[in-house]
Amino acid sequence: MTGNGSPSISAMARATLASNLPEYTVGEISLAVKRTLEGTFERVRVRGEISRPNYHGSGHLYFCLKDSDAAMDAVAWRMTVGRLGLRLEEGMEVVCTGRISSYPKSSKYQLVVEAVELAGEGALLKLLEDRKKRLAAEGLFDEARKKPIPYLPSVIGVVTSPTGAVIRDILHRLSDRFPRHVLLWPVPVQGEGAAEKIAAAIHGFNAIEPGGAVPRPDVLIVARGGGSLEDLWAFNEEVVVRAAAASEIPLISAVGHETDTTLIDFASDRRAPTPTAAAEMAVPVRAELSVQVLENTRRLVGSMARFVEERRTQLRAEARGLPDPNRLLEQAMQELDDEWRQLGNCVRVNWERGEERLKAARLRTPMELYGAMCERLKQIVDRIPEVIQRWHDARMDRLAALDAGPRMTRGAVRFVDDATRRLGHAAQVLESLSYQRVLERGFVLVRDTAGEPVTAAAATAPDMALNLRFHDGEVGAVVGKSASAGSTPKPKRKLPKGGGDSGNSGQGTLL
Repeated sequence: MTGNGSPSISAMARATLASNLPEYTVGEISLAVKRTLEGTFERVRVRGEISRPNYHGSGHLYFCLKDSDAAMDAVAWRMTVGRLGLRLEEGMEVVCTGRISSYPKSSKYQLVVEAVELAGEGALLKLLEDRKKRLAAEGLFDEARKKPIPYLPSVIGVVTSPTGAVIRDILHRLSDRFPRHVLLWPVPVQGEGAAEKIAAAIHGFNAIEPGGAVPRPDVLIVARGGGSLEDLWAFNEEVVVRAAAASEIPLISAVGHETDTTLIDFASDRRAPTPTAAAEMAVPVRAELSVQVLENTRRLVGSMARFVEERRTQLRAEARGLPDPNRLLEQAMQELDDEWRQLGNCVRVNWERGEERLKAARLRTPMELYGAMCERLKQIVDRIPEVIQRWHDARMDRLAALDAGPRMTRGAVRFVDDATRRLGHAAQVLESLSYQRVLERGFVLVRDTAGEPVTAAAATAPDMALNLRFHDGEVGAVVGKSASAGSTPKPKRKLPKGGGDSGNSGQGTLL
């Protein structure tokens, strides 16, 4: 403002300039910036160090690329994360390929990543060493779990590229040494997806059932030619290493040249420096094997000949210490003749002795035997009265020796004592079972005028005379109306003690 209140010339100029500028919304500016960034940086490669990698639950990957001068946010969408081929870690130096875009809601620009590769061989070696330590800690490289290679396999499975020189070298070497049936599982040996296909080939060979239409290999060879660290990287992938370690079929790794080392070499059962050397490990040389068989045959025949000759010599030496069998037989025949002559003499002598005893013996006739038996029976009958008399006298003498008086007295006393004990025991049992014991506990024995027990209320009638037996005496009673009828029974004259039916003075019963 001027001193007289008029607007200044500079203020008027600024107002005029502001009225000529176009007006934008925040969203329009953000979209314009986004289009400018994406149009200018349509596809770029950015090198930097990974910082704060975050694998989100949605499957997206968020991280930051930084160097010594600046930092840039980056994102890899879920479909891209599955194709990266490696897991990003803090401090890893990489080269990311993608496009520059912005996120309007936060006014930040970011790199939308489409591919990631390690920056330089040093980063690859660091990743390789870290992965090697981690898998070794899990026991995948232990020597105890490695399986022996069969000496002469019938079927050999080969996992390699079908167009390279590796398969031709393997087939040529097998043909020279010992031709075998070979099954080839063709796979790419480098590039994107190579690791997954190599692992699938190893699992596929192991999934073949023995005895099926396709023969199951006895040994596997995983091979490829030489190359750089990046070219051989598929054989350093964790999926390939785990497949090799889990293989039930013995596996030979032949990746690269002799100086090349990959992680599959540590997980395999045998490492070959070259694919040709793997073929040599798989089968022996047929010519050498034939020579060895012939040599073993010659040694076996010689050993058997020496064994037989040694046993023959030993048998001859032992035979010299044995007597002549013919002489042993002659002596035995002579002894048999002597025994035979003695046997004949014994039979003849025994026959003559028996004949003499028979002639000297006199046989009695049946009448003589009958008379002898009758005489013996008469003697026995004559002795019976004498035996009976002796038995009678012995019994009489024994009876006379007994004193009957004292024995009878003692017997009577024992009888009376036993009867007294039994009577006392019966009295105790009767006392314990007496209804008088029940009356002493407060019960009453109810009887009618005939002396019969009344055991139920239904057996009574109004004005019926009853006798009530207590433990200390009896009283008379007359049945009145039920207490539930609301009437009070009339008092009755008390009968004299001991009243009741005089004809029933005996002990009653509760039953």
